[in-house]
Amino acid sequence: MSKKLVVGVSGNLTRPSKTRAFISHIVADVAHSTGASSTVFDVEDLGPSFPQARRIGELDPSARNIVEQLLGAEVLVVGSPTFKGSYTGLFKHFFDLLDPLSLRGKPIILAATGGGERHSLIIEHQLRPLFGFFEALTMPTAIYASDKDFANGALVSKAIQARARQAVTEVCRVVGVPDRVGVAA
Repeated sequence: MSKKLVVGVSGNLTRPSKTRAFISHIVADVAHSTGASSTVFDVEDLGPSFPQARRIGELDPSARNIVEQLLGAEVLVVGSPTFKGSYTGLFKHFFDLLDPLSLRGKPIILAATGGGERHSLIIEHQLRPLFGFFEALTMPTAIYASDKDFANGALVSKAIQARARQAVTEVCRVVGVPDRVGVAA
């Protein structure tokens, strides 16, 4: 049996990015808690074949490999920076390539970043409906972090870290990992 995999998807277009650091933080905690291996990618990692692709078969082998990892993952952590009240266009384009049933029942932690608190509803108004369409199993706790929650590109807010741990605990229960009482991130 192959080792379980946790995959993080960041809708960010540039590096370094707070969104990727945020997703990586959550993915590392899930992987540690479940004993899984992990990988995180940005939509930028899908390469030059991605923007023009209308279906997965039009992606180059490297991009198709990313899709295969995502589809084979035990848990997904997905997030996007907020642009004009929503996720990035290429983030949406990526998920548009997937079969509508491909994420059915897959446990997903939702996350987003933005410049301020006024964007915090992106998760409930944009991300949760998108993954509801796919019939994915989104965790009840989603995590939004604003610029003030980071210092030098790293997540420093204790409140946001606690919320992320809560989402990780939820996903661990879903995948059958015992409660993590007292486990530090």
